[in-house]
Amino acid sequence: MISANAVLLACAAVTAVTCAGNLQVVNEWTTLRYDVPFNYPNADSYKPEVTVSTGIEIGWDRIFITTPRLFNGNPATLAWVPRNRAGVNYETHKSPLLQAYPNWEWHSEASSGDILKTPTPNCSSLVSVFRVRADRCNRLWVLDSGVMDSLETFKTICPPKLLVFDMRTDQVVRSVTLPAEILRANTLLTNLVIDDQVEVSHLQDGFLGDCDNVFVYMTDSTNPGILVYDARRDTAWRLSHPYMFPDPDFGTFSVAGESFTLMDGIIGLALSPFGSVGRRLYFQPFASDRLFSVPTSALKAGPNLGDDADLPVSLVGHKSSQAAPLAVDPKDGALIFSPVSETALATWIPGSVEHGVLAYSPEELQFVLDIRSADRDQGAIWLVSSRLQRYFKKTLDKREVNIRIMRIVREPEFLPYAFNNNNSLLLFK
Repeated sequence: MISANAVLLACAAVTAVTCAGNLQVVNEWTTLRYDVPFNYPNADSYKPEVTVSTGIEIGWDRIFITTPRLFNGNPATLAWVPRNRAGVNYETHKSPLLQAYPNWEWHSEASSGDILKTPTPNCSSLVSVFRVRADRCNRLWVLDSGVMDSLETFKTICPPKLLVFDMRTDQVVRSVTLPAEILRANTLLTNLVIDDQVEVSHLQDGFLGDCDNVFVYMTDSTNPGILVYDARRDTAWRLSHPYMFPDPDFGTFSVAGESFTLMDGIIGLALSPFGSVGRRLYFQPFASDRLFSVPTSALKAGPNLGDDADLPVSLVGHKSSQAAPLAVDPKDGALIFSPVSETALATWIPGSVEHGVLAYSPEELQFVLDIRSADRDQGAIWLVSSRLQRYFKKTLDKREVNIRIMRIVREPEFLPYAFNNNNSLLLFK
């Protein structure tokens, strides 16, 4: 395993600008604070020190931010802040208050605690959201885990569901409660990708095609597996494989001098570019140094009637340490990931020797939990970093910046000096 010091030495070979100067901090907070309305349930007991962001999505005029209920004390679980635009003073709007999405009524029942007190809770509202994704039809797909306080008491309140919002009107246009037969007692759905079946190049001007001709792949991190939803046929199934499970040797995470243990399975997901031969879904368990892939044709074929190991999963490679998020650069198919111990953002074209360090910052990249290649920002790379280790260990320093939303502001370049003396990649081995 390569240490963070090795990455630092690689960065020292060039200017510091190459290592961190390509990162632009768009928003930053000491703690996330919601713009809680007057008389909102439990507003007085809201605890910003437990509100962690695990996911973002980039809209045309907004950034969507997920704040799952990892601990007791969140007023909401999905928010938005405005994107920088003409007429807005960039420097004075770095730490905006979070606005609940689509509105506060969707979050009030979980915030009030009433959802815990009744045998028939209102499960049409939002409970706990880890990640959201936008599609080409300007809709936001929201994956609600239905689990409260997942790092403390792990209370499954409602069945997990998919909600689709029209981002022009903020109205829900589709709601899907996932069937019980594809769930498990401790299911925790944490991530999703949308596999659009419509070839974008075939669409006529002004015609979006069938917006629901998609498959959605979702991760169950605590009873590891991939849940597949066929939106066109409104049906879902579950697939699993031993490679989706955590590796006990990588259950301890260490960053910035602090360590904690979290045995999460599959979280990271990314699709190879549309139109690529034999399109694949890349995935990685959180507690692992390995990265895998599976043909999307195998996922779309329906439930596996044989042994779990029959799913044609391939090992892609080993990283230098654990990582949660994955993204793919649509231009060249390069994988983008963030090894935790190295506090860096890395890139690699699978099957090639082209590896690179996009950014390295022990201060700003302590725990990257989501990476987006944003179609709504000319393909710029966006990410959210949260000092998860301090939230987990309850050592948060409210005087420091603990959450950042950042973007890569220039084209990434592959760095040939990102190898060690054994010709091994510093961030991918």
